[in-house]
Amino acid sequence: MSTDQPPFRDPALPARERAADLLARLTPDERVAMLHQFAPAVERLGVAAFRTGQEALHGVAWMGPATVFPQAVGLGATWNDELVRRVGEAVGREVRAMRARDPRVGLNVWSPTVNLLRHPLWGRNEEGYSEDPRLTAAIATAYTRGLRGDHPTRLRTAPVLKHWLAHNNETDRDTSSASVRPRVLHEYELPAFRGPVEAGTVAGVMPAYNLVNGRPNHLSPLLAEQLRTWCGHDPVVCSDAGAPSNLADSQGYLDTHEEATAAALRAGVDSFTDHGEDSSVIISRVRGALERGLIGQEHVDAAVLRLLAMRCSLGEFDPEPFDGDAAFDTPGHRELAREAAEQAVVLLRNDGLLPLADGVRVAVVGLLADECKLDWYSGTLLRRSTPLDGLRARFGADRVVYAEGADRVLLRCPGGWLAVPEAGPGGADAEGEGAGGPAAGGALDPALLRGRTDLPPLTVSADAGEEFALVDWGGGVLTLRAGRGRYLSVADDGFVRASAEQPGGWVVQETFELEPHDGGHLLRHRGTGRYVEVAADGVRVAAEGAAGAVFDVETVLRGEGEVRAAAREADVVVVVAGNDPHIGGRETEDRTTLALPPQQDRLWRAARAANPRTALVLTSAYPYAIGDADEALPALLWTAHGGQAAGQALAAVLAGDVSPGGRLPQTWYAGDADLPGLLDYDIIGSRTTYLYFDGTPLYPFGHGLSYTSFGYDEPEVSCDGEALTVRCAVTNTGAVAGDEVVQLYVRAVDTAGCRLPRPHRALAAHRRIRLGPGASREVEFTVPVSRALGFWDVAHGRWRVAPGSYAADIGASSADIRRSAVFRVDGEPRAPRPVAGIRAADYDEQSGTELVDLSRERGDAVAPVGPGAAELVFHDCDFGTGAGSVTVEAARAEPGEAEIVLRLDGDGEDGEDGQGRVLARLSVPRSGDRYAYTTVRAALEGPPSGVRDLRVTLHGSLRLARLGFGGPSSAEAT
Repeated sequence: MSTDQPPFRDPALPARERAADLLARLTPDERVAMLHQFAPAVERLGVAAFRTGQEALHGVAWMGPATVFPQAVGLGATWNDELVRRVGEAVGREVRAMRARDPRVGLNVWSPTVNLLRHPLWGRNEEGYSEDPRLTAAIATAYTRGLRGDHPTRLRTAPVLKHWLAHNNETDRDTSSASVRPRVLHEYELPAFRGPVEAGTVAGVMPAYNLVNGRPNHLSPLLAEQLRTWCGHDPVVCSDAGAPSNLADSQGYLDTHEEATAAALRAGVDSFTDHGEDSSVIISRVRGALERGLIGQEHVDAAVLRLLAMRCSLGEFDPEPFDGDAAFDTPGHRELAREAAEQAVVLLRNDGLLPLADGVRVAVVGLLADECKLDWYSGTLLRRSTPLDGLRARFGADRVVYAEGADRVLLRCPGGWLAVPEAGPGGADAEGEGAGGPAAGGALDPALLRGRTDLPPLTVSADAGEEFALVDWGGGVLTLRAGRGRYLSVADDGFVRASAEQPGGWVVQETFELEPHDGGHLLRHRGTGRYVEVAADGVRVAAEGAAGAVFDVETVLRGEGEVRAAAREADVVVVVAGNDPHIGGRETEDRTTLALPPQQDRLWRAARAANPRTALVLTSAYPYAIGDADEALPALLWTAHGGQAAGQALAAVLAGDVSPGGRLPQTWYAGDADLPGLLDYDIIGSRTTYLYFDGTPLYPFGHGLSYTSFGYDEPEVSCDGEALTVRCAVTNTGAVAGDEVVQLYVRAVDTAGCRLPRPHRALAAHRRIRLGPGASREVEFTVPVSRALGFWDVAHGRWRVAPGSYAADIGASSADIRRSAVFRVDGEPRAPRPVAGIRAADYDEQSGTELVDLSRERGDAVAPVGPGAAELVFHDCDFGTGAGSVTVEAARAEPGEAEIVLRLDGDGEDGEDGQGRVLARLSVPRSGDRYAYTTVRAALEGPPSGVRDLRVTLHGSLRLARLGFGGPSSAEAT
């Protein structure tokens, strides 16, 4: 390197040392400007502008055409770490190639999403990998390893994990708080992030919009206490869009934006994604915080140093450009997209209908039979393959008959029929503004794209109307597609046009609802919330609050009739059902039910009635409750939206060219009654996910069938206290080649003295292997004992492995265990809970409570939910030779009475109410502020001794921080 080059341009130096040199050269104002997502150039130093954030969940998104791989939940269904690593590598190479021709493409990749799929009604289910933290961590590590690249010091891209932490609801997502008890935090939520961070494959994380235990995730103390202790580098923290403003706006957590920005910086947020490309607002807030002394220059410098170190690692300041093996749309990428789509297909049921024989006549029917759907985080398709395309190519167009199954309707109003006017020369096919869906034009923010206004709006004809394809996607949410294949949509000018290729956008403008009114129906446009009216210059949405036109809906053709006719002509029927990823379950919108939409339910029933040889293929971003279909149909399959090669891959599986090997990455429940509340994050208390669910699921976690069969030999198990090793030979006992996903689960068999609820079994390791007929392979797993068998000991605030016997279960799913072996672990014996200082949040059992923020900065407290009494139970409290007094720290902001009652549980000395002997009743005085804690002391009635369970009942509005027992004392409050 030339001696006149500054150290920050020396690639031989460590990234952090280079970043420190560059930081020292920046002025205070230049440093502040670096905190915004769109960091400006510093021309005097030759430093270019930089943007944090590039979506790339399953391909490069929002920047125009790119290779589109299966949705993330589909990649999770492959259970194939190496395949997913190769997908990440391909995406990372395409990011580099696209950036070479368009500098707006960012290298700081905001992917993947590692939020656990604990609740199948979450709208963003498609973005996650699994309900299991170990599988999620493994798949995320593989994907980010590919995105990052193999260079020891240079990053192909800088991946950021989303969304820290406990984020599984779109309903009130910026104001709701997830109550996450310590065991759920340490055993379930954190491991999904910790795996890839410890592996060194990620550059940082993005906090979620919601709050956890009453504190916004953008102020989470766990960023410092957990995240930044897991690896050798200092991970970057990038805010979610608009979230910094939420702290003082929708959340009202802090009074001013200066206070909110300062608090986020102190908590560890480095890059502020707020107000789009306008950095002036954030810059002003940071300067205001500095002037008020809310932060010091050291807080700004720490954040900027992390951001600059990431940029150094990306090779931005190297004398020689680093291209990260850039490549775009290569034959290898196309083949990989097909392979990933094939491996994502899960065979749920098969009574011998599949695979399809050559020469059969196939009816392909259903609303998704000729669709290749994209989602909000997809790129634009370079090529597409629908199920219809794939089956025609595989079996021959003359052997495949198609029926969509949409209802065909006319809409009549007092002036006549709704009609679509001619667009004029070339108008219908022109690429007008907003054409091509949300990814068109390579927009940095597809939410800013607008609908087409170059086409004429709908009119009313007295002679003949347009026949629309009407689809009800569930809950009465409709789309209407005109004869030329374009969906009715509403642009900014309010007119209704047949203009959209597909539903899409941040606010979908292509969905409607029919509301009964005055003997007909009002047509309400969901995007604006307004009714459709007929005006002199065309059909449009009415003004806010105004009534619309009353329409009569005349059904020309029922979709069920079309499906029945096609089914009768065929030897086999393939019904393709599922969801549109932009409608009824997506970012900003949770689902309300597991049920398949009624229109699609009627279609598979119509096909089955006409031809019993019917297979149902669900192409969806989430599970459905399809118990009737499981009982009635001989074959069912599921695949996530599979990207550009989805149809080709599905046809290969149906035909038997590929034996299905995908496995469910989450439990498919039998019905809505099996689900906890959407905001109930306590998987232990609510007994949810495969780890704790006590019922019988429709399809269990890890389920998936094959066209062949596999046998398992007796496993060999060894455990030295540090590592658990399991070896097992697996044999393909069938007649065709196939993939088996070998799944290792562990469970506690007899851990004497451990009273905590433990998982039924928990995934410890997995491996997808391919075997030819008769072939065998020994599979070996080695996992750390602490990780596989340990749990969070709330009594002592640390990880512990209980002594006793455990089982290693190995098999094809969480419910299909083929072999099991019991082994012993010495572990650490249970110790009683010290009672000198008990954190209220460290309970063993609870009812009617939630965790809240102890202070705005850190710590948890417990508060009752609702007006009734709430209860905490603490197991095995060691009162020693006798405790004479108790000290309680509690806060009560609201007026009214509040009381804490302490009882000994299960000592045979029940009180008058039969709930255990009362030790003390403590009245909590009003402190006037939820963070102002009062210390209340009381003498105990009959001092307890020995090891006992403690039951704490909370009455009234209060926050309990901690309690402690000691020697005698008179009651007092301070």
